[in-house]
Amino acid sequence: MSHQVYAFEPPERFVAGTVGAPGERTFFLQARGGGRLISVALEKVQVSLLAEKLEELLQEAQRRFGVELPVEPVADTADNEPLDTPLDEEFRVGTLGLQFDVDTATVVIEAIAVGEDEVEEAEDEDDDELATADRDRLRVRLTPAATRAFIERAKRVVASGRPPCPLCGQPLDARGHLCPRHNGYRR
Repeated sequence: MSHQVYAFEPPERFVAGTVGAPGERTFFLQARGGGRLISVALEKVQVSLLAEKLEELLQEAQRRFGVELPVEPVADTADNEPLDTPLDEEFRVGTLGLQFDVDTATVVIEAIAVGEDEVEEAEDEDDDELATADRDRLRVRLTPAATRAFIERAKRVVASGRPPCPLCGQPLDARGHLCPRHNGYRR
């Protein structure tokens, strides 16, 4: 079975975004460049962890390789535009990979499609590379400045959902929720 690699080195635009109302949102990574538009679906926690790990990667690159990191992006240069259309999901992301390329001082993000044998794969960690070799993937190469802009937008997208319960941290619905800290009682 052949697989597709969607490579953007660098993209014109690479963002995290959502479709839907809070509580029912679908999260996407979207890359645009060279007349192509690729959108891949993923979970909210994956977007949150990607932003967190990218921040750690930039800090480590600065510490180990002396990479110049941009200051926080200015509010008027932030990308607050909605996702581009048409929004056609190419695949659902199962694995995310990050790399810092020292030669070009760029960050490489790779989103790999979820496989049918994802559960079996978790049990057999030795064959990870072989198991993901035949899956579709989105590969994006970003400058540290573009990476910082992606991080800031991803954090805003994740934070724009339902507010968390002050006691348990689970998202609140408009109707409230059964908080484990209240032993199931509503206030």
